[in-house]
Amino acid sequence: MANMARCYKGIPASPGIAIAVARVLDSCDTPESSVLLACADTPELEWQRFSEALESSRKDLESVRDTILSELGQLKAEIFEAHISLLKDPELKAEVHRLIFDQGFAAQLAVRDAIAGFIDLLSQVDDEMFTARIDDLRDLSKRLTAHLEGYAGKSDELIGASIIVANDLTPSETVQLDRSLVMGFVTACGSAVSHSSILARSLGIPAIVGAAEAVALIQDGDLLVLDGGTGKLLINPQTDELVAYQNKLAEYKTSQAALAEWAGKPSLSADGQNLELAANIGGISDLMAVEKYGADGIGLFRTEFMYMDRPMLPDESEQYQVYKHVLERMNPKPVVIRTLDIGGDKQLDALPMKAEANPFLGVRALRLCLAREDIFRTQLRALLRASVHGRLRIMFPMVAVLEELRAAKAILAEEKLTLCKAGIPVADTIEIGVMIEIPAAALCADILAAECDFFSIGSNDLTQYTMAADRMNPELAHLNQASHPAVLRLVAMAAAAARRHGIWTGVCGEMAADPVCAALLVGMGVTELSMGAASIPLIRKKLAGISIETAVHQAELAQGLESAQAVRTMMTGVDT
Repeated sequence: MANMARCYKGIPASPGIAIAVARVLDSCDTPESSVLLACADTPELEWQRFSEALESSRKDLESVRDTILSELGQLKAEIFEAHISLLKDPELKAEVHRLIFDQGFAAQLAVRDAIAGFIDLLSQVDDEMFTARIDDLRDLSKRLTAHLEGYAGKSDELIGASIIVANDLTPSETVQLDRSLVMGFVTACGSAVSHSSILARSLGIPAIVGAAEAVALIQDGDLLVLDGGTGKLLINPQTDELVAYQNKLAEYKTSQAALAEWAGKPSLSADGQNLELAANIGGISDLMAVEKYGADGIGLFRTEFMYMDRPMLPDESEQYQVYKHVLERMNPKPVVIRTLDIGGDKQLDALPMKAEANPFLGVRALRLCLAREDIFRTQLRALLRASVHGRLRIMFPMVAVLEELRAAKAILAEEKLTLCKAGIPVADTIEIGVMIEIPAAALCADILAAECDFFSIGSNDLTQYTMAADRMNPELAHLNQASHPAVLRLVAMAAAAARRHGIWTGVCGEMAADPVCAALLVGMGVTELSMGAASIPLIRKKLAGISIETAVHQAELAQGLESAQAVRTMMTGVDT
């Protein structure tokens, strides 16, 4: 505690301010003394121990998954479904078996070396999907070893309010943090889009990641001030710094409480124009938050999560029941359901795909659906059957050219005709939309707008493709900014084309939840913003204070600026 005050900067991972003492977690994965033991003449016993550790780990993960499902919804629970699927991996089991029976390894060492081998192979592939799977494998290695070593379920005891300091936190460790005592966490590794960062935001835990220099210096008991919104970390702050952040913390808590009243208010601009603030969901379990925060509808139902981490694809009946439930529960509010968006960083166990050098530029989303009409037609039939239960809007992802839109609409029309001939009712009116996430689609928006009912701009991918900057790479965060004038101009171009053809435009990426960008989007003619449900009150309050005239003026100015930083400075008056 006698150390001088020091200030460091990490990657902002989850907003909020935390002031508490540091609790430094042991960064060692396993106790070396026991993990290096050979199993001598008892491979059968070691295999039995490994099998028991697998079963115990499965039960652990199912318990964590169920907790997250009830608290945070299906989208976050999918992280732990992926971990459970790894436990069943026949290649992993076969390698552990080989190391135990052929090499004479103890179960702990066999687990460590087998998983390390898989991690080494995946590390050689420059692909976001494999990077995420490496994190899952590390988590699994820790869990299996904990059961084999006999310390599973035991954690560093917290005796009071603390900020966790660690080299890294796995998703399992993050979700099991004692939220009554853990005020925040800071890690040496990680990125703002890692599973742990996503969970921290969902749990409301302030967090900074990628702060290796600070983590190396922090000692147990140091007083920390953590600002998860800016990435700023103070170690043993001076009295004036501490008082200033205590005041900021009080203001933050007051502002969060005040936002709650906006959940039940209408979505209007300052001059009374109606706006639609919708929610993004990954499954039925997310509907509780949709209702809690007063969403005006569902702006993006990511149906791919229904297909992931399972041995077989969902059939028509299962999909129909899910779509029916969502439409009925939201009725009369609209529901935008995106057709299967697989590829890139999202892969299916039930649908092995050919390896591609650049999967984000490969056979994904609508391209895959058109190549696999059997899968596409099954989903479209389920959607059409469910359409009579609410206000359905169907959206096709990653459309690049008009021919793709026409092909998708033709298949939809064929399935609708087949159902009608069979006497199965289908809604008379179903809006058909295009997801604008490829620059080519924005540049040719006039052509696409003539043959659809709405645009929904996927700002995450549109920014990534426009800036040629992988959005999963923290080193490119300075390029991957949706507020860059290049991205704003494409959005404005698409929105203008939509207006000329009498259709509406929405945005369903992270851009919609950014108060700065939300105001600019409204100024460019976007009338529907879809985001994580918890962000709706903040954006509703922000837009209620801006007239359309002002928003239009700001949007025009922003498109003429030189950088994303200049845009944000103009909008906030703060040089970021």
